[in-house]
Amino acid sequence: MSFEHLPDGLGIGDAAPRITWKLPPGAGHQQAYELEVDRSGTVHRTGRVDTADQVLTPWPGEPLTSRERATVRVRVWTPDTDGPSAWSEPSAVEAGLLTPADWKAVPVGAGWEEDPEAQRRPARVRKDFRLDRLPVRARLYVTAHGLYEVELNGRRVGDEALAPGWTVYPHRLRYRTHDVTEHLAEGANTIGAWLGDGWYRGKYGFDGGTRNIYGTDQSLIAQLEVTYDDGTTLVIATDGTWSAAPGPLLAGGLYEGETFDARLHDPHWCTPTRAASAEWSPVRTGRRDPGTLVAPTGPPVRCTEEIEPVTVTRTVDDRYLLDFGQNLVGRLRVTVDGPAGTTITLRHAEVLQDGELATRPLREAYSVDTLVLSGRGPLTWEPRFTLHGFRYAEIAGWPGELTPDMVTARVHHTDMRRTGWFECSDPLVNRLHENVVWSMRGNFVDLPTDCPQRDERLGWTGDIQVFAPTASYLYDCVGMLDSWLTDVGLEQLPDGTIPWYVPVIPGEPMWTPIHPGAAWGDVATLTPRTLFQRFGDRELLRRHYPMAKAWVDLVERLAGPTRLWDTGFQLGDWLDPAAPPDDPAAGRTDRYLVATAYFAHSARQLGLTAAELGDDANAERYTALADEVVDAFRHRYVLPSGRMTSDSPTAYAVGIAFGLLGPRQRRAAGDRLAELVLADDARIATGFVGTPLICDALTDTGHLDVAYRLLLQTECPSWLYTVTMGATTVWERWDSLRPDGSLNPGGMTSFNHYALGAVADWLHRVVGGITATAPGYREIAFRPRPGGGITWARTRHETPYGTASLSWESTGTGLTARIVVPDGCRGIAELPGRSPVVLGPGEHVLDTAGLAGEAA
Repeated sequence: MSFEHLPDGLGIGDAAPRITWKLPPGAGHQQAYELEVDRSGTVHRTGRVDTADQVLTPWPGEPLTSRERATVRVRVWTPDTDGPSAWSEPSAVEAGLLTPADWKAVPVGAGWEEDPEAQRRPARVRKDFRLDRLPVRARLYVTAHGLYEVELNGRRVGDEALAPGWTVYPHRLRYRTHDVTEHLAEGANTIGAWLGDGWYRGKYGFDGGTRNIYGTDQSLIAQLEVTYDDGTTLVIATDGTWSAAPGPLLAGGLYEGETFDARLHDPHWCTPTRAASAEWSPVRTGRRDPGTLVAPTGPPVRCTEEIEPVTVTRTVDDRYLLDFGQNLVGRLRVTVDGPAGTTITLRHAEVLQDGELATRPLREAYSVDTLVLSGRGPLTWEPRFTLHGFRYAEIAGWPGELTPDMVTARVHHTDMRRTGWFECSDPLVNRLHENVVWSMRGNFVDLPTDCPQRDERLGWTGDIQVFAPTASYLYDCVGMLDSWLTDVGLEQLPDGTIPWYVPVIPGEPMWTPIHPGAAWGDVATLTPRTLFQRFGDRELLRRHYPMAKAWVDLVERLAGPTRLWDTGFQLGDWLDPAAPPDDPAAGRTDRYLVATAYFAHSARQLGLTAAELGDDANAERYTALADEVVDAFRHRYVLPSGRMTSDSPTAYAVGIAFGLLGPRQRRAAGDRLAELVLADDARIATGFVGTPLICDALTDTGHLDVAYRLLLQTECPSWLYTVTMGATTVWERWDSLRPDGSLNPGGMTSFNHYALGAVADWLHRVVGGITATAPGYREIAFRPRPGGGITWARTRHETPYGTASLSWESTGTGLTARIVVPDGCRGIAELPGRSPVVLGPGEHVLDTAGLAGEAA
């Protein structure tokens, strides 16, 4: 069982959390369920509830109150049993602090004067307290202005990184709940925290960045609540009784890296046994509206993997160059010993140029970590409040010989549960898919960013709009994206404009002031709908519905009676490979064709959302609006010959994929699209808009063979060109690294951008063959469409109901498919050349000669 979209129920922010469970193996379908809720010994049962619903079912009984803990279990009735199943194992859910009145903590930080325009030395804060006896329960509710790591009695609390993450801080600041019962001792105790600037007051953004975007303080907000066996409680909250001192972190920033002087670090600083020191002084207290403190809806950023260097090369001037074999996001952990004052620098980059780190693509994100040794023996260290995007690292100043076991790259990203896998007979395609996975990992760092390495790392709306279908197959990212979409709604302008990136920070002159832009602003309508289709969360759709309506209403006003959005600033098919390096928006496709196409598509999808939510009047209104825009699109952008005014692959792809063409126009567009692709020898000719659509547009108009040729092309530009050039992530530009090995000269040259990896959704649905045909995969089409010489493929997805999988292989007489339909779901197998076959839950083996066998 699970609650909402969280990996566990501790500190949940919903008083009535919805409940999800998977059926017992082999159960088939659920006819009814019964929930049992134990609230401190008071047991409530729902009785038998006759429904097949098992995903995000309503909370039974009264809502939870702050701090209340309950255990829940379920039993189900299925068709082949006389009575209910056994009860599930009980699952615990515990509410966090649900009302502003629950908070006593105030922000506390350095009490000394600081220059707000300078890079400031981070502080540590702490508090000593006593416990008369051991508690039966202790909870720490914690967040910060900036970043924090908490210790209790010298022991780290939790394992999250860059907490509390990045939200629209004036409106929402996440806190997290920790069970710290085992951290406490009878008698003297000490709680303390490291602090960092992070997004709150660190330098962030373009052209040198902006400091103090949200405030000038760096403060901890923490509330430790201790409960004894007699029910009495003790609260230790951040207030004026806490102390602060400069820590051994001399400087730090998300872009810049971190400097740590081990000579200044007392390892006992957060224990009751530490020596007294005059450097500790009273904190300065601040203010925070507790009504803005919210519980998380998804998992935090964590270290999820450790990678050893593949090679370590010593240079003639005693630097070490390390290759980790994989472009990743994280930081280095080193173990080193040397004389006091020895200074070691760690530099990072994604690629090499002439055997040295290629740092130009980083722009002003210097990505340099510095460690000064104390001389007190071996030290294992890694930075706390920064992350870098890199495959290569250079280490200078290392005392003695550096061996591979002394350095580890620790991979960090939002710790989402992996849910999707794919592989096939073509090793280059497998590497492409793996590159997509790595780019998603590197850019899902609390919010969906564009890139993880340079002075940007922003939540670009257009990037995730095109990538959300791929993302939602690969990982359970719904809780994280739901939180980010909430911030999109908060940053939406009063007229309905959706920002280019969220949270919004200064971006003069191109991005500030904010202008409405097609494909980017359409995240408001399209991404909530994608998440609904993939995860079945109707309430998510409902929450973001006002944002979607405001966006489409804005575009309707901008287009006016003509229904053509043909004015204003647009990015068009961003990063079309034909665009010059210094003008990525100058592609082959009319920007206003793209804008009007997205207007029609968003209006259509909004009409479907309205119908799903029971808003019949708006369903009719937006559907009619979409029809009007489609008619205007055809008159303006489709010529009598069937050609489009922009005779480009992206123009035909959006026309086909968004349903903007009549039957004859659609056939002509598909033929012309295939002709254009083949005329360019199946090299890619699309950017951010066209790339996610082109393979589907070809497939759906009878040109599957051309789609495979496009996929399997290895010449530049193409998906597999990057693979042949050694890429281990998806690049921002098709030619970020040119065939001669030189870097693209453009100012935007990232080697880790997921947007162009949106083709993986086509791999999952068309090559692999799994498509959700009802929300949450309640109904699934198993429809592989082999081609391109690929002789086998397999894909697997963990749906909300359980595992769906399809493995097919070509045989001498046709194709054999092995299919798994999750319990509670219905499948339809549509194998090439065969009539559809309805499948129930379980394992099935079919081939194109007929039903070969079946196992329940």
